[in-house]
Amino acid sequence: MLSSPEKHTLEQSSFFLLLAVVTLMLAVIVWPFASPILWSALAAIMFQPLFKGVKARVGGRTNPAAIISLLIIFFAVLLPAMFIGGLVAEEAASVVIAFQEGRIDIAAWFDTVYNALPANIRSALDSSGWTNISVVQDRLQEIIGESAGLIAQQAVAVGGGALGFFLSFGLGLYVTYFLLRDGKAISETVLSSLPVERDIADRLADRFLSIVRATIKGSLVVGVVQGVLGATTFWIAGIPSAILFGVVMAILSLLPAVGTALVWLPAAIYLLAVGEIWQGVFVFGSGALIIGMADNVLRPILVGRDTGIPDWIILLTTLGGIAAVGLSGVVLGPLVAGLFLASWSILREQRADRAMLTSDTDEKEAEGPPQEPSK
Repeated sequence: MLSSPEKHTLEQSSFFLLLAVVTLMLAVIVWPFASPILWSALAAIMFQPLFKGVKARVGGRTNPAAIISLLIIFFAVLLPAMFIGGLVAEEAASVVIAFQEGRIDIAAWFDTVYNALPANIRSALDSSGWTNISVVQDRLQEIIGESAGLIAQQAVAVGGGALGFFLSFGLGLYVTYFLLRDGKAISETVLSSLPVERDIADRLADRFLSIVRATIKGSLVVGVVQGVLGATTFWIAGIPSAILFGVVMAILSLLPAVGTALVWLPAAIYLLAVGEIWQGVFVFGSGALIIGMADNVLRPILVGRDTGIPDWIILLTTLGGIAAVGLSGVVLGPLVAGLFLASWSILREQRADRAMLTSDTDEKEAEGPPQEPSK
């Protein structure tokens, strides 16, 4: 016969085991829609100020405020993003076809740039073996050909995947609506239910929100700005597929210092080599003075320097997140890194507080009981 404390402990252990199993089962069930749910949560966090402003204008009514906010997000953010995505897909397909048909000749481009170089640099390239570009050209054409076949297969499968896409898209909008409307109550319930001290839960929640806002504003917004600047620069210089190159620069902006330069610098060198001087000088000047400086100017304004995550960790976790879960890793990687650093920081502070408390207690015990004043 179990005693009352033992019975209580067994019941608690059984309940926590059941809770863990049910939570795991729920995670498995909703995992196919993890990406739209994640982006819905991020959208609800980022557009919470918009929801509050709309709510104040409609007399504090939550349902109309959530609907109006969702419509603003759809028409101001999602529709332009889908339009740009269609343009990028069209330009990418044209580039693939040009590679496949041999209209893009990297070897000829390299020869043009090579012949424009000084003699000593050409000699150094010859001795290093970097001039055998025809092998690279053949291999690139093979890769592009394989990619074209893969793109064709995906195009055939679009009809089969359309239902899943629209289902995920609709689910994301639906979840975003409820998170905008009930986000504060949901966060309060989650924080109250976490098996940690409320002070720690509040600090982790604050850290979570700051990292989400910093990552989205600091990475995505700056990336969009650099991509727009890059596409505009290439369009003025007359470079084809300017939108595609702009999107590539927006993605490469995640790499600090040299990200966008991997696109505009080779373009500037090629333009100068083929004799298009003002275009080359314009692309180089715009890349170095405008595109390259946009990150240094905008990121402190949008984010500040209080995120507490070193740049190299952001780069590492962003690339790792993209490799692990795809596009969602742009936010998920730095978020996990930030929560990791915040958790260890809280643990270190707790240990320091305990050590200080123990030190004070030892000092009081060493002093002994208080002496009564002598009469």
